[in-house]
Amino acid sequence: MTHTDPRSDSRSDVLPGTVRDFLAASTVHDADTASAFLAADVVVVDQDETFRGREQVHAFLRNAGAEFEYTTEQTGARRVDDDHWVVTVRLEGNFPGGVAELDYRFTLREGLITELVIANHEV
Repeated sequence: MTHTDPRSDSRSDVLPGTVRDFLAASTVHDADTASAFLAADVVVVDQDETFRGREQVHAFLRNAGAEFEYTTEQTGARRVDDDHWVVTVRLEGNFPGGVAELDYRFTLREGLITELVIANHEV
């Protein structure tokens, strides 16, 4: 029997525009456009690294994964509450391990991303 969480959906259209547009820009490595959706005091945690403020996060977005070739597929999206969203993304490419399933945990404030935590997908 397959159980589907009614709050989870793989479609991008269930996401707030800010999250959807940020993901679209970051997927094509457009750090300038992606940064437009970030609050000035944004904090991004990617695995064990923390980036603070729009300038540091912009540099992170510009350089993240640049040394690898990979594809990105959104496999899930879940609303926690109005300000918190989790997007599950599957990456496949020539990076160590070849496949990664990650959760992008977004916190929003006044229509901007204030926090993004990128971590291994929690089942």
